[in-house]
Amino acid sequence: MKAYLITPETQTIDLVNVASVDDIKALIGFETLESDAIGSQGDRLFFDEECFLRGASGRFQIDTVIPVAGKGIIVGTGPDGVSLRDVVTDLDDLRGRLKYL
Repeated sequence: MKAYLITPETQTIDLVNVASVDDIKALIGFETLESDAIGSQGDRLFFDEECFLRGASGRFQIDTVIPVAGKGIIVGTGPDGVSLRDVVTDLDDLRGRLKYL
């Protein structure tokens, strides 16, 4: 599935492919995942649940979702909120909603 990898240290958003939650964990670099909905089309932001405890460098925030430290992945989810699908959010729209902190 197509997804966006947000790397706040370099302030970049890259299009990546993920096939499973394990791919998300590998790209983020940690096993402890948390996610928040970003919009109404099923896209979710996945990030390290312990990002602030680890002291990850680089932070970002999308809309009014709690800020995240370290990398994040945005990927679409199905109606069940669990199965993964291609990200729906437009990249230019995302750039306008994202703040690096």
